[in-house]
Amino acid sequence: MSWSHRRGRILVALTTVAFTLPLTATASQATTAPSSPAPAPYALVPQPVSEQAVGGPGFALTPQTRISVLSRDSQAIGVGTYLSKLLAPATGYDLRVVKDTRAPKNAVVLDPNGPKNLGAEGYTLTSDKNGVVIRAHGAEGLFRGVQTLRQLLPAAVESRTRQTGSWTVSPVQISDSPRYEYRGVMLDVARRFFPVDQVKRYIDEAAAYKINTLHLHLTDDQGWRIAIDALPDLTRIGATTQSGFTGGTDWYYTAADYKEIVAYASSRFMTVVPEIDGPGHTDAALASVPGLNCDNKAKAPYSGFDVGISLYCLEDGTHTGNVRRFLNTVIKEVAKLTPGPYIHIGGDETPDATPEEYAAYVKAATAATVGRGKTVMAWHQLGQAPIPAGSLLQYWGEDDDRESIGTSEESDSVRFVRNGVAQDAKFVMSPSDHAYLDMKYDVSTPYGLSWSGYVPVQRSYDWDPATITGKMDGTGSLVPAKKIAGVEAALWADRAYEGSGSLPTPNTNWPAPQAYADYMSFPRLPALAEVGWSPQSARDWNGFRQRLAQQGPRWTAAGIGYFAAPGIPWPGTVTTVEGVHAIETGGVALENGGSTSDGSELLLWATNRGDNQTWTIARQSDGTYTMTNKRSGKCAEATGGAGAAVVQRACNGQTGQRWKITPGDNDQQIIASAGSGLVLTAASAANGAKATQQPDTGSALQRWSVD
Repeated sequence: MSWSHRRGRILVALTTVAFTLPLTATASQATTAPSSPAPAPYALVPQPVSEQAVGGPGFALTPQTRISVLSRDSQAIGVGTYLSKLLAPATGYDLRVVKDTRAPKNAVVLDPNGPKNLGAEGYTLTSDKNGVVIRAHGAEGLFRGVQTLRQLLPAAVESRTRQTGSWTVSPVQISDSPRYEYRGVMLDVARRFFPVDQVKRYIDEAAAYKINTLHLHLTDDQGWRIAIDALPDLTRIGATTQSGFTGGTDWYYTAADYKEIVAYASSRFMTVVPEIDGPGHTDAALASVPGLNCDNKAKAPYSGFDVGISLYCLEDGTHTGNVRRFLNTVIKEVAKLTPGPYIHIGGDETPDATPEEYAAYVKAATAATVGRGKTVMAWHQLGQAPIPAGSLLQYWGEDDDRESIGTSEESDSVRFVRNGVAQDAKFVMSPSDHAYLDMKYDVSTPYGLSWSGYVPVQRSYDWDPATITGKMDGTGSLVPAKKIAGVEAALWADRAYEGSGSLPTPNTNWPAPQAYADYMSFPRLPALAEVGWSPQSARDWNGFRQRLAQQGPRWTAAGIGYFAAPGIPWPGTVTTVEGVHAIETGGVALENGGSTSDGSELLLWATNRGDNQTWTIARQSDGTYTMTNKRSGKCAEATGGAGAAVVQRACNGQTGQRWKITPGDNDQQIIASAGSGLVLTAASAANGAKATQQPDTGSALQRWSVD
């Protein structure tokens, strides 16, 4: 099963549809069970480096509890104020923030004077009946520790209205610091405009899981979202459209708006990275500045869904000069508004650009960026051209690229990454088949696309940034470990409507941007946050899914409309074996390969919950079960002995089609043939692997989620 390489969109011609207002895994090849980290005492996400339960009762907050800050530093005091305001709505307590020189008892103590070896974001947290102490080397570490503290309180603390009950912090000792320095989320405000308040809301949601970078995709074909004083038509004309909508008058951020977002992000210790895309994805600019077009005529504003349809004119010296002056003007103003170190200059999906035209854009954009004291950030395609040493490239390739490594037909993405590494670039990992939040969870997802496959929660979680640019067996990474800056989840918004597999109609339901963001980000954004924060050795899917489930009540309390993903034991849900289910292990699902023929071997494939992966499990009078495929109407059948393939055949009630299903650990099931006693086993977790029957060895690929 292969998918076209396109970042968040498909490169096919789609009819433009415009409406007027209002807008309402990496799969392991091993078949033996991996050694799992010791169970965590509390359901914390991301998983801390070290966590140990403490005996005795926890610390109970009362209206008299103080938040004691052992510093006069304004940022440290600001963290105390943030915590007080965070706790106030649900508890009804107005906790006083005080400056102290010594840690008092019966208080929440924030100490920014911890040892230097904690780093900028590391912290320790100790909680017992006498109080809570968070210690860090500066205010940023305190802020990360506060995010852990809130998860040690009851889930109702996330509510924005007053709740009844006690507010006890679980007793624990934690020592923690991030794996990667850069942990980001990208928000596409160009195709679907997010008002300032909704951007702030998303900042708060991401910060709760220790995300520290907000990448704003500010410009694209469908809209230009940041005001540039020297070029007012960029917003007067270029901001009037969105994907599917026309007629906007305020679909952009003024300088004051953008400063407000930057300041709010900074208060959450989050850096804003603005993206000014080019040389493709530029229709909004081409509609606003005639001289960027080869005929010097402005294009019509664009509200459609196509990709690869635009390009700055770089065919001659005059127009290349126009583009250079345009970029200098835009990047100068954006850099002035952006205190963070990066300007993202795009660089992807330019099918009509010659190598010379592409290089001319890169030269102009990088010169303008470096000239303003900023570090160049771009999609990994920028590696095809000369770039400044130390640039930050964002890798969005997928498993098809990895499969080509070392072959005579290496993909363009592989070549561009190699070139970037050779030019001393660093990398942020955003593999589209793991980290793109606009990919559908499965066939039932109402929003987004699936050009990079379906991305269920386990696929978001089960990958390693250190090997994601390596071969499929995890070896030969193109990017050395020391050149990996971190990870970023990307939420594109061109298909932010129900029925997104087709173009919208006048009757299409368009949710509010924040509702779309919540549904597509949760629970996957916390999964990706743990990929970026927690040590690889501390990560384990079975443990994570248990911890993740406990976040659900927190999201409900906070008003986050999340997707209650199958395979996660959400509180209050009851798993029943009988009924219609997907049968999954290791991020892949049991299916019939689309065949309706008798004797076809059953296979494993990336979970998509389509008809070929849907099974009706029916209990028989002897307590065994049959498993009938929805697509073919045939039953799973065990034939032969150990190692024999499991097939589908017309249902006949014979012993070979009967299965014993018994509970295993972690809400998973053991499925054994009633005839042979051998258990259903995935040969591997690779796409196309066979389903066989084997003796029970306790392998992870012999334990199945049935839901």
